[in-house]
Amino acid sequence: MAAKGSGKAVAIVAGLLVLLAINAAAGAHAEETTIDPPGDESVDGGLAHEQKFTFQAEVSRLLDIIINSLYSNRDIFLRELISNASDALDKIRLLALTKPDALGDQKDLEVRISFDPEEKVLSIRDTGIGMTRDDLVNNLGTIAKSGTSAFLDNLSSEGADMNLIGQFGVGFYSAFLAADKVQVVSKHNDDPKQHVWESSADGDFVVSEDADAGRSLGRGTQINLFLKEEALEYVDQHVLSGLIAKYSEFINYPILLREQESKEIEVDAPEEVEGHDDAEDDEDLDGVDDTEDDTPAAKVKKTVTEWVWKVQNDAKAIWLRNPSEVTPEEYSNFFEAVSRGAVPPAGAQGGDNHLAHTHFKAEGDVEFRAVLFIPREPPFGLSEDFSQAISRIKLYVRRVLISDTFDDLLPRFLSFVIGVVDSDTLPLNVSRESLQHHASLKTIKKKLVRKVLDMLKKLADAKQPEQEEHEEGQEPDASSPDVDEKQGDYESFWKTFGKFLKMGIVEDQTNRLRISKLLRFKSSHPDFNRSDDDRVTGFEDYVGRMKPGQSKIYYLIGSSVEELKQSPFAEKLVSEGFEVIYFTEALDEYVMQHLVEFDDLKMQNAAREDLSLDTSDPTSAEGDDEAEKERKATEKRRQKQLRSHFRPFTKWWKGLLPSDQVDSVKVSNRLTTSPCVVVSSKYGYTANMEKIVKAQAMGDASVGAIYFGKKVLEINPFHPSIKKLKTLFEQHHSGDDGDDGDTSAGDEAKAMAIVMYETSLLESGFEPADSRKYARKVYDMVNLRLGVDPNISAEDIVDDFEVSPEDPQEDQDDYYDGSGSAGEIPENIAELIKQSQEAAARDNTNDSSGDASGDGDKEEL
Repeated sequence: MAAKGSGKAVAIVAGLLVLLAINAAAGAHAEETTIDPPGDESVDGGLAHEQKFTFQAEVSRLLDIIINSLYSNRDIFLRELISNASDALDKIRLLALTKPDALGDQKDLEVRISFDPEEKVLSIRDTGIGMTRDDLVNNLGTIAKSGTSAFLDNLSSEGADMNLIGQFGVGFYSAFLAADKVQVVSKHNDDPKQHVWESSADGDFVVSEDADAGRSLGRGTQINLFLKEEALEYVDQHVLSGLIAKYSEFINYPILLREQESKEIEVDAPEEVEGHDDAEDDEDLDGVDDTEDDTPAAKVKKTVTEWVWKVQNDAKAIWLRNPSEVTPEEYSNFFEAVSRGAVPPAGAQGGDNHLAHTHFKAEGDVEFRAVLFIPREPPFGLSEDFSQAISRIKLYVRRVLISDTFDDLLPRFLSFVIGVVDSDTLPLNVSRESLQHHASLKTIKKKLVRKVLDMLKKLADAKQPEQEEHEEGQEPDASSPDVDEKQGDYESFWKTFGKFLKMGIVEDQTNRLRISKLLRFKSSHPDFNRSDDDRVTGFEDYVGRMKPGQSKIYYLIGSSVEELKQSPFAEKLVSEGFEVIYFTEALDEYVMQHLVEFDDLKMQNAAREDLSLDTSDPTSAEGDDEAEKERKATEKRRQKQLRSHFRPFTKWWKGLLPSDQVDSVKVSNRLTTSPCVVVSSKYGYTANMEKIVKAQAMGDASVGAIYFGKKVLEINPFHPSIKKLKTLFEQHHSGDDGDDGDTSAGDEAKAMAIVMYETSLLESGFEPADSRKYARKVYDMVNLRLGVDPNISAEDIVDDFEVSPEDPQEDQDDYYDGSGSAGEIPENIAELIKQSQEAAARDNTNDSSGDASGDGDKEEL
């Protein structure tokens, strides 16, 4: 509701601007009053023959709205005033194209910003076209009337380049966000005198001739802001430098800030008076020069403070240049400028500071230029919580920053992309803080996403140019030469940002196919099935390695590559040469729910019941010879008879299992070495998905159970364990009525069948319903194998350990030297100490005699 109310307020203000623009000028002139200061006095020491103008009541109220409601961030006043200064510089530059003498002696087109902490004054001066007295009254005395529009009308017939001229209207009045009083001093070539416009936003403004000869501008405009008490931060050079770098870094003209700088200089050390007198006396007495006079005077360091002008906008707007004219070094420097504070510095990263970039110009309904980068390292604050993802694209209009937090330029899954977008035609509201037409924004977003995905595709194909494929029907990419493929290291990119692209599969249906070509993963292929290296493959390469006639892409999802390599789900697939994709992240479950096919090939989860190994090619069925057709028919008939032969056995086994958990028991075509496996139903959760749902902190187990679905037990009809179990089953059901066979065999078969099912649950990744009950069954099976009665009770467990008579030596530990017991001192310890002391004394005696024998003996020793 707050956002909607704010939008209505802006709409009302915009409507008032249109109505008041018609009569504001007339109202301002109608109530002007001339005030002649007595004698030679002047306001502020530099005003003479001032005229006071009164705004109409409606205009005064509108000014109050602009100051207090229209802008949400007070910092932008500096952006607005610098933008106006840039517009003025554009005007004089374009005017000089037809009138070279318009520049006069002021050839340098620049903006200078200075401040006076004591007087609490901030000044912005430009050497632009300036304003006459009438311009000051009409342009600054009337809200929403800009001299820019009239200037464009005057020059349109001359065919000048108008693309850089601003038309924002009320930006000047944002100065009152920070200032109690605003003073504008301006000089135009067409006006021989310099004039001053001054207002305190109290409904009146004064225009006077500037009598202060000490501040002659020559040409241009200087705005003096007398700051409010709560805005004194704007006389801090660090704050001003930061705002200029943020909002006006790419203004076309140099912006100079007057800064206070401290530095150390060397000066002559002060001479001692006594030493100087002695030297003079020596000179007088000897009549010759002292040799010490030729020695340079001693130097000391002294710290001095001085005011200097420093350029604040060194970075160039390279997006305005032709991409073929920009060098890699310039792109690298530009990336450092635009990503300052967002990524680790280049020195910390080592090597190139970005992986790839794209530089292009879009034309059509909305014209804009953009330079986008893929950073080498993840930006600071790049959260994997996609609901908190922030944009790192800076939106400019005519090189003036409008927003660096505009989240609608790129989707969340591309929030790691860093860059700039600049448009000359982007529609804004009067405060330049939000877009008016979302249709334009959607067009920009669509083009940006397409360019980023194309850039990533080229980065992925950079190491394999011979395998590069172009999408069918894709328009030629005019910016392809601008993508730096030499920096490409897609494996590094995937390791850092792969999860974001996977989220793109979930969120972006339009570009799902494009994004799927960028996905990377492990697989059962020998080159990509090791977890200790970074080698990965993609869908395009997988399709290129498929077996002839293979109609599906097989994959498994688990917690690790090693787990999936040992999975029973894909035993038959791998043994017959089918490549199986290994996904090992929780996010992959959601990704594959949205990615159901690739290049008209269906995705097949090998952990589901509907697994098919059919490699027949329908298009080549007519070309099969009679032998091949007979082989297929025989195999089909064999499978049908096999299922029929095991139907009584599978039906019996199904009756032993919980009906609410198991849907059916089937003969499997996926197993080779495992006796059985539990797979998910076609639409139920897989074992891995069940783990993810149960692990969610705020998950509701009762709700998740709805989607778990029933399981399917698949058995390997050729495994010895299954054959033995089937034999036991047949022994129990050998009678005519099917229930008068060997009872012991039937009990053993039931126990074995249940334990095999629950063991298969564990191996397949599921959890038994009752783990304690399952453990007891395993112990019973062990007891039967060991010949122990499984039906033992607590009374059958007897403590029959007999304690033998205590042996004093048995519990004693040996001492370190083999004598005595732990904690006791050997009886001969005193004798041992005495022997040690005597040996040490003998050694000392030998050392003394050796020293007396001379150095030769020492060397020999």
